Amino acid sequence: MIPSHLRVTLIIVVVSYFLVILYFLKQKALNLKYTLLWLVAGGVMGILVVVPELLTRLIRIFGIQDNMNGLFLFCIGFIILILLSLTSIASRQNRKLRTLTQELAILDKRVRDLERDCAAAHDQE
Repeated sequence: MIPSHLRVTLIIVVVSYFLVILYFLKQKALNLKYTLLWLVAGGVMGILVVVPELLTRLIRIFGIQDNMNGLFLFCIGFIILILLSLTSIASRQNRKLRTLTQELAILDKRVRDLERDCAAAHDQE
């Protein structure tokens, strides 16, 4: 069982976490579609702070004997999920950037060819 003063402190921390996320969203430091990941993480933290018995039950379901080991295991698992999600986002952005760079190079070549053709036609006149 979590002592009441610790629970209040953790609730304040979770609320602060949500305020920071909303601040970043307002400042456009985070895109709306990626903010969902951080809101889900905050929601899970909030649920576990308000209902800590849920974590204990979940740990027992997986057969873990010590609560701290279970907490660390779930935290590490959750961090790995967040890292996989962010890696997926970074890979997608990298692929889009590569495509845009290639398209820009093709358009640049077309512009240079058109300028050269226009200059050649102008010289013939």
